[in-house]
Amino acid sequence: MIRPRNLCRRAALLLALAAAVAVSAADFDYRLQPRKLADGAYAFIGAREDFDTVNGGNIVNTGFLVGSDGIVVIDSGPSKRYGEQMRAAIALVSSRPVALTILTHHHPDHMLGNQAFAGTPIGALAPTVAGIAADGNGFAENLFRLSGDWMKGTEVVVPNRTLQPGRQQVAGRWLRLIALAGHTHADLAVYDEKSGILFAGDIVFNDRAPTTPHASIDAWLKALAELEAITREPGFVALLPGHGEPARDAAPIRQTREWLLWLRATLNKAAADGLDMTEVLALPLPARWASMPLAAIEYRRSVGHLYPAIEAETLAHAH
Repeated sequence: MIRPRNLCRRAALLLALAAAVAVSAADFDYRLQPRKLADGAYAFIGAREDFDTVNGGNIVNTGFLVGSDGIVVIDSGPSKRYGEQMRAAIALVSSRPVALTILTHHHPDHMLGNQAFAGTPIGALAPTVAGIAADGNGFAENLFRLSGDWMKGTEVVVPNRTLQPGRQQVAGRWLRLIALAGHTHADLAVYDEKSGILFAGDIVFNDRAPTTPHASIDAWLKALAELEAITREPGFVALLPGHGEPARDAAPIRQTREWLLWLRATLNKAAADGLDMTEVLALPLPARWASMPLAAIEYRRSVGHLYPAIEAETLAHAH
């Protein structure tokens, strides 16, 4: 039997914990700390979680490069607040002006901080610019529902510069802009030749299950091969995935590939076996994925994203 005094203590503890969480969310401080990856190359590392009202959408990796003529920002984060706090944190490292913000793709956690960089060049591949213009408001509304008041004041800012792939100098640093596809219809990776840092965007996840709302697995696998080739170049130092910890080798690329191959094989076999979506959703995860953050959630989402087309293709071939 639990005594009344113990009940009171437990209730007080629960109230204290709830208050601590409320204060943590109420101050709307992402507590962004730039992590130095190499000389002049930095990253902000997000949590390996889903969006919620505690993390405020800080589940993404963003970064910046300090050039001789200014700052190059890689992705602006999930909200106006994030972008503003990111810019303030950058200013503590260097007082040089922002020369260019590069967006790796059009998903909301990577671009809804654009307001903080208004008045400076914000660039992306042409399909990404079009995707933000078409889908940005819907993305923002969804994050408002998921992250609450962290999103207050956030509005979509469409990039004002269309980037072309290739080697180019920005703010005194030579960058290789690599146009890819697979996670979305237009993904951009950035390789900084001076530091040897590869900003891979969401083509690469590290110890966090990949998301697939706009994915093409075949294109994604091709993109991974292209990025893996860069990790074998003599000047390569480290890779920053879109989600998860940075790595000094290609291990996150191999892990992402393994997940995608398993996912494709699982869904293809399920379709060949005639399973309906409910049955596919009930399939157990292999042991090697059981401890990966969000694996079960992202598997179920991927079934919804990908299985209808796979099932339809299988049925078409059967006839």
